[in-house]
Amino acid sequence: MNAVLERWNLLDPTLAAEEILPCCGTQAWAAEMAARRPIVDEDHLSVISDAVWVGLPEEAWQEAFDSHPRIGEQKAKAATDASLQWSATEQSAMVTQDEAAKLALVEGNRRYEAKFGRIFIVCASGRSAAAILANLEARMNNEAEAELHEAVEQQRQITQLRLARWLGGT
Repeated sequence: MNAVLERWNLLDPTLAAEEILPCCGTQAWAAEMAARRPIVDEDHLSVISDAVWVGLPEEAWQEAFDSHPRIGEQKAKAATDASLQWSATEQSAMVTQDEAAKLALVEGNRRYEAKFGRIFIVCASGRSAAAILANLEARMNNEAEAELHEAVEQQRQITQLRLARWLGGT
């Protein structure tokens, strides 16, 4: 068993929820993950995380979305230090010196928020600014319900990456 997971399984439920919270950003998910312990291995952690995430109410999803900085920014409405550090790592490939790309991201974020009422959530890990902008533009064509489910899926992917980092201690 992974040493981080083994130690986490032994924590008080409140501490366990607090420790895993940066992986997803919503208290409901963190509390339910802590309640489902012991979790025997990384595969079970992944499966349980997905099941908990998709079963949460929309308010919990929004709390997770609020834990992210906008693409291209470094602050969030509600985030932990670990979550912000992971966001910086996830967005590192898309960091650009291209002023036009930066302005396009700012404008795209603004339009997205005006249309959907939340920040644009995308699993940015390993993606360029151009790829993220193309994804944002394509998703602007979505209806509200379809876009909510796309944001939920993107957050699920981010959570899986963060769980792997958490287990690896990086």
